[in-house]
Amino acid sequence: MKKFTFSLLMILLSVFRPAFPQQTQLQRVNPTNWWVGMKNPNVQLLIYGPNAGTMAYTISYPGVKLVKAHTVENPNYAFLDVVISATAKPGTLQIVGKRGSQTLTQPFALKARETTVKGGGVTAADFIYLAMPDRFANGDINNDKFADMADPNADRSNPFYRHGGDLAGAAQRINYLKDLGVTAIWFTPVLENNQPLTNEGGAMRSAYHGYGFTDHYNIDRRFGGNEAYTSFIKAAHAAGLKVVQDAVYNHVGVNHWFIKDMPGKDWVHQWPTYTNTSYKQQPITDPHASAIDRKTTVDGWFVPFLPDLNHSNPFVANFLIQHAIWTVENFGIDAWRVDTYLYNDMPFMNRCNQALMDQYPKILIFGESSVSNVVDQAYYVRNKIDFPFKSNQPGGLDFVLFSAITNNALKQKNRDAFPVYETLAQDVVYEDPTKLVTFLDNHDLDRYFSVIGEDFDKYKIGLTWLLTTRGIPSMYYGTEILMKNFKDPSDAEVRRDFPGGFPGDKENKFETAGRTDRENEAYQFVRKLATYRRDNPVMHAGKLMQFLPQEGIYVYFRYDGAKTVMVATNTNDKEISLDTARFAERMNGFRSARNVLTDETINDLKLVKLPAKTALVLELKL
Repeated sequence: MKKFTFSLLMILLSVFRPAFPQQTQLQRVNPTNWWVGMKNPNVQLLIYGPNAGTMAYTISYPGVKLVKAHTVENPNYAFLDVVISATAKPGTLQIVGKRGSQTLTQPFALKARETTVKGGGVTAADFIYLAMPDRFANGDINNDKFADMADPNADRSNPFYRHGGDLAGAAQRINYLKDLGVTAIWFTPVLENNQPLTNEGGAMRSAYHGYGFTDHYNIDRRFGGNEAYTSFIKAAHAAGLKVVQDAVYNHVGVNHWFIKDMPGKDWVHQWPTYTNTSYKQQPITDPHASAIDRKTTVDGWFVPFLPDLNHSNPFVANFLIQHAIWTVENFGIDAWRVDTYLYNDMPFMNRCNQALMDQYPKILIFGESSVSNVVDQAYYVRNKIDFPFKSNQPGGLDFVLFSAITNNALKQKNRDAFPVYETLAQDVVYEDPTKLVTFLDNHDLDRYFSVIGEDFDKYKIGLTWLLTTRGIPSMYYGTEILMKNFKDPSDAEVRRDFPGGFPGDKENKFETAGRTDRENEAYQFVRKLATYRRDNPVMHAGKLMQFLPQEGIYVYFRYDGAKTVMVATNTNDKEISLDTARFAERMNGFRSARNVLTDETINDLKLVKLPAKTALVLELKL
């Protein structure tokens, strides 16, 4: 998620005490259910309702024990520590609360775990497609807007309002994604965002992006709710697609129900006066940094309408960790992308990551840490550097390689590939660089095709690197059909609707007939590379060997015991004949090659013709 610079009145939250009647009535129990047979038998139930914290609680159910009931500053909350033994059976237990002559009973479901694999993971064998549900496809116009929500608007003519895209629409496009060679779908957040419109520069904007949660246990009904999400994931899995969910631990929306009536003042980070994060990464790893600079980066609020959660509060931490586990178990997602990773409390993140990995050993977690150098990027993943804090995060978004490709190698006039080489040359700092998620743009950045000046040759070079080098490639929706634009004057410009995804669209670019010749060429180019990568383990599990770029020529190899693939890039404006003697270390014994993109056979490997501004992908033959 990007930083915002809204001009808003400061929102200083304090514990709110609504004038509830003395009669206790439970309004919420979170998690909303749990399962028997989980690896960790401990669950902490958040109980909420008027004076819920003044009750004495008991649970009588075979194999379930209430160990301790906690009260907090706000009497409307109680937190119950519960142990579910291995002998417990699925069923419905009763949470009984008593105060004087009053007795209250709340049912709570213990479910049997399904046999299907949960948290199956995403690996370098996958190709992730990032889409914004509101802007991708609308499959049910009846859930576009609701009059009883804080933002009741839906208007496609307004770039800042919701447009009506939903999970039903995305489900209808699963075959499109599968044909493209995609193996995993990542949506920007789908949890309820019952947020009010906010004012930025005089324009009222909705929370269609999804980064201001207001209820962790409900998928936004404008996307179709929990049932639609369950249905989508089942359909995706049936088609062989994995699902990545976007997590936000750092903050929630100002309209979140537990922000309106906080358990205590320390539920969020409090400051004497409103304090925004500096958005600076450096104080976190800087050995010379001041404590106040570190604190401001991590504990400062992202923006005034996104309260910053206090992860050192154990009840906050438990709530977030349990929700993450509940989500994987309930919906069956395969991986987590973590928003604003570097702004979180790092010990908390390690605890959350570990809880997920203990329960789901194959799950991938990759966070967003928008940094500018390899050392800072390594800090937030498993690394080989002697940092005072050691992260256990398996993967991360590779912002450094993104910048090397788009802002340096392709954007600059000389198109020198050395920044790409140099970035990969520093992979020694990571425990496993193949778990880094690579990308060329996303919902917070200028679109790739615009950044490179709408140069189709550069477009193909960047995508070739993305889909043939190490890591887990990720592509932003519409890149395959050359969608463009810059985020100035607004982010809405890089979040336009996918043409053909909405009723009444004049063009349908989900179909071949709806695309221009150049758009079809782009689509087929992505498809060719993506399917080759998917079907050939050498491209995702093979080793990588790269050679120093020389005079605009960059060559690297993917190889294993079965295949060797050569990727040769000429970033110059003139065609050259590449003398391959320098690459004998990887080419000895090979007599010919097949051009993966054209299926052309090359019979002489001594001199390989490299057209201007071209990347060749050659499968070498004995």
